[in-house]
Amino acid sequence: MVYTFQEILKIYKTRKKLKDALKSGKIYKLKNNVYSNKKYINPMIVTSKKYPHGVITMDSAFYYYNLTDVIPQKVYLATNRNSNKINDDKIKQSFMSKDILNKGKTEIMINNNKVNIYDKERLLIELIRKRSTIPFDYYKEIIRNYRQISDKLDMYKIEDYVSLFKNEVGLFNILQREVF
Repeated sequence: MVYTFQEILKIYKTRKKLKDALKSGKIYKLKNNVYSNKKYINPMIVTSKKYPHGVITMDSAFYYYNLTDVIPQKVYLATNRNSNKINDDKIKQSFMSKDILNKGKTEIMINNNKVNIYDKERLLIELIRKRSTIPFDYYKEIIRNYRQISDKLDMYKIEDYVSLFKNEVGLFNILQREVF
């Protein structure tokens, strides 16, 4: 289980007991303000715990949903446009307006820990929007995997998400041409 400092302090009651638990190896400090009873934890869980208002996106989410077999080297996190910049080499942060940040956000459980992640429909829109910044082979692999599950995608959600962006018609045309 992964805990914030406040959560772990409720368990151990005092900083002294927490410090003893850290020394004995009962608890591990994974990052500033993030603790666990296991030494190695999925980076998406740690990032979600440290940044609870962010949403896992792009490469991290594609890998989680088995849309690619490329293991991401960083955790991709979407945050509010007004958020502070995250200074962590293991996190790739993208900024979004408050209006669109939480559209398509869903909560999943990974090893009994809550993680905010975009659903597959929202990820498809993000993929199309950022296609010019993604390596061509990687993009094609993900599109090919989306084609295989296209009958399971919710078209109403996709239409709703596409309408959030300025180039709505262009995005929808690309979706029709490449996925459906």
